[in-house]
Amino acid sequence: MGLGDKIKNAAEEAKGKVKEAIGDATDDKSMEAEGHKDQASANLKQVGEDIKDAFK
Repeated sequence: MGLGDKIKNAAEEAKGKVKEAIGDATDDKSMEAEGHKDQASANLKQVGEDIKDAFK
């Protein structure tokens, strides 16, 4: 996995955490859910990259 992919995944996860925190603080369930979705997406991408690395 390239360094660029790791950085993109970490940035997406951080963005999701921020959205989740803002949604929680403002009682905006939609934004909170979107934050969870962004984090899950980043984690799924990370797992896929880890699997690819394991077969190299």
